[in-house]
Amino acid sequence: MPMRSAVLATGAEGASAPAITRVDTPECVGRGQAGGTRLAIDEGLVLIHRQQFLMGSRDPDGFPDDGEGPPRLITLNPFHIAATTVTNAQFSDFVRDTRYMTDAERLGASFVFQGQLPSQAGAAACPRPRGLPWWRVVEGASWQRPEGPGSHIHERLDYPVVHISWFDAQAYCAWSGQRLPTEAEWECAARGGLHGKRYPWGDELLHEGRFRCNIWQGAFPDGPAAGWKPGPMPVRSFEPNGFGLYNMAGNVWEWCADAFTPDYHRVTGVDNPAVLTDTGRRSMRGGSFLCHVSYCNRYRVGARNGNTPDSAASNCGFRICGMG
Repeated sequence: MPMRSAVLATGAEGASAPAITRVDTPECVGRGQAGGTRLAIDEGLVLIHRQQFLMGSRDPDGFPDDGEGPPRLITLNPFHIAATTVTNAQFSDFVRDTRYMTDAERLGASFVFQGQLPSQAGAAACPRPRGLPWWRVVEGASWQRPEGPGSHIHERLDYPVVHISWFDAQAYCAWSGQRLPTEAEWECAARGGLHGKRYPWGDELLHEGRFRCNIWQGAFPDGPAAGWKPGPMPVRSFEPNGFGLYNMAGNVWEWCADAFTPDYHRVTGVDNPAVLTDTGRRSMRGGSFLCHVSYCNRYRVGARNGNTPDSAASNCGFRICGMG
């Protein structure tokens, strides 16, 4: 099957992979009583009690074409969400139990950021998607071999699983008895109880000159800062937000249940909103280690993006929600 050309929103970092049979998105469900903040449970999920929160953004450096706003008060039923993205270790258990093959494995190639490859010569030998010079199509790249042949996850079991399409994430959810979060649930969780803030921790990106998330450091795309290497970090890097959730900004893009539309805030209601009508694209949140203020500051909590559900790349992962 030939590689399809990448389908991305302006400034996004995802990439396309082959289409497979569609899995329907479960509806948002949640039960419980109002009040309280969070409660950790055995499965590693966090309970977010019934919430009313301000969703959306009017950030002056936002992306109007993405449909980031206007901000509005949203009410959500209680839901459980994972404290971290799904790890290589967790995905390994799924594959060991089911013998599942991801889209990237079926295709035989995936998209890897050029700066993650071990040599410039190796990067130069790999095809580049048109208009995206920092990406390379690497044969053999997949969740088990994030940078292609010769790389492995043996020492990265606590890192986020990557090269995951929306379909792959849905398959994992079906196996685990969980689901993907809706966009509204994801943003509520990312805000960590803060009202109208720019990031999961407040309005300032840096704290005493230090980053609080794994986003691009240096000059994008060829000048990473000294001491910082492009790529994901372990899932419990940096301090958690007010709900005890890690890396809700940067590190890897996280798939959501919703179909993506720039009209999200105009076509959904204010109680448990979700877009379940297929648009050909699925929502992604949080940004990744490739996001940089010079071209893609979508690590803001109100930012949103979308990609085709068969897309996979070295910065695409996911986080799960509980079914009830």
